[in-house]
Amino acid sequence: MKSQVFVHASTLLLCALAAAPRAAQAQSSAYALGQGIIAGEATTDSVILHARLTRGLELVGADQAGAPGVGRYELSTSKDFTDSFHTPWQAATLEGDCIIQAMVGGLEAGTRYYYRLHFGAGRRNTEHSGTGAFKTLQGGKSDDPISLVVVTGMNYAFFQNGRRGDGDGAYEGPGKGLGYPALKSILDLAPDYFIGTGDNVYYDHPGAENLRAKKLWELRRKWHQQFAQPRFRSLFANVGTYWQKDDHDHRYNDSDLTSDKEPSNELGIATFMEQVPIVDRNAKDPVTYRTHRFSKDLQAWFVEGRDYRSPNRMEDGPDKSIWGGEQLSWLKRSLKRSNATFKLLISPTPMVGPDRDTKIDNHVDTRGFRYEGDAFKQWLRKNGFLKKNFYFVCGDRHWQYHAIDPSGFEEFSCGSLVEANAIAGTYPGEKDSTDLHAPVVQPFHPKEKSAGFLHIGVRPEDETHGAYLDISFYDEFGALLYRTRKVGR
Repeated sequence: MKSQVFVHASTLLLCALAAAPRAAQAQSSAYALGQGIIAGEATTDSVILHARLTRGLELVGADQAGAPGVGRYELSTSKDFTDSFHTPWQAATLEGDCIIQAMVGGLEAGTRYYYRLHFGAGRRNTEHSGTGAFKTLQGGKSDDPISLVVVTGMNYAFFQNGRRGDGDGAYEGPGKGLGYPALKSILDLAPDYFIGTGDNVYYDHPGAENLRAKKLWELRRKWHQQFAQPRFRSLFANVGTYWQKDDHDHRYNDSDLTSDKEPSNELGIATFMEQVPIVDRNAKDPVTYRTHRFSKDLQAWFVEGRDYRSPNRMEDGPDKSIWGGEQLSWLKRSLKRSNATFKLLISPTPMVGPDRDTKIDNHVDTRGFRYEGDAFKQWLRKNGFLKKNFYFVCGDRHWQYHAIDPSGFEEFSCGSLVEANAIAGTYPGEKDSTDLHAPVVQPFHPKEKSAGFLHIGVRPEDETHGAYLDISFYDEFGALLYRTRKVGR
């Protein structure tokens, strides 16, 4: 087996780290994996493994101190780790947030792998983590069943303390110390993969100016708080992950590349790639838009919505873009090459909506990027994608819906994972809607605010039908709210 290891070396991050307070490092000296182990970005032959060495499992002073040391991963196709292999040793440094991340290649397609991290102060004094597992992708030759869960809106501050920070609306149910109830509901469904579509953390919440994350150590702390929740550790040990970012885990609400407001665009991009397993950091100029062939029947496209966008306040028209010319050209080329039965474009922001007409940062907003969104749907229609089982899946919006655009294309919004972050949302035809005259049809949109997630399952064709795509909405406690089935043509 060959492996490729990520070595943390961002000049930008090292410079910014100098502003980090050191007092938090006074936690217990015991080595732990306070944010668990995470497998990300699985392909047919590779995966990125990710963990952070910490001083204990609990948050102390709203953070979880890192523990400099060493680590390497052990992988096997057997749960007892017979015939295992290891990645090279690497150092976990304070400058690199004590992260051990390795990109492992040479894997077999459609295979379940088990892995664990050996870690400690030095190579002669280590322990190992519990066992994690992930599946490599099947690729285009296998039609075995596959399932995905899609989430957004994981607002830790609202969950803990409510929208105003005074406790009103905060979660007060059982097991609050374990984390979001929806994470248990997701694990109970045993999906193959977890997709975070952005707003995975909220740098600008709490909203008070002196509490917003601006410096590197503050941005990192948001991720530490989030992934320290025990239910995240349990979920990620069993489910492979894919990640996208949106405004709140880029810079702040509706952020673009303009303004000198902190955090900077460069810091937001770099911190995201540091804190989740998404790119090979040894790659030259890594990009975060990509497509994956999950199986013969399913291919998904993950678009990047922040790194290349025009200014939000620019006048809409053919020169205004969220995706940028290079990404859009790639998207069209790769869509035309695909022969997958079902095709999903997974976007951090909506493509159908509707949205509130006060917004200006997405493809459905009348003063946003509507020209590009409409032009892309026209291109899809012209190239026959209405008959090619193509669907939009989006995050960002704080409510769940199934919407059908006048062009005929359908969109599924996963809604906020956290109840305190959910709202009832905007309906077609409402006064302040981007769809004032109601040409958008919504077969599903809850009347009351409801947190939850989207589950997508693909099953192979049977003797009388084509392959099935089942799209199901769940609330945070695992109750099924709505399901629709698409049959491959």
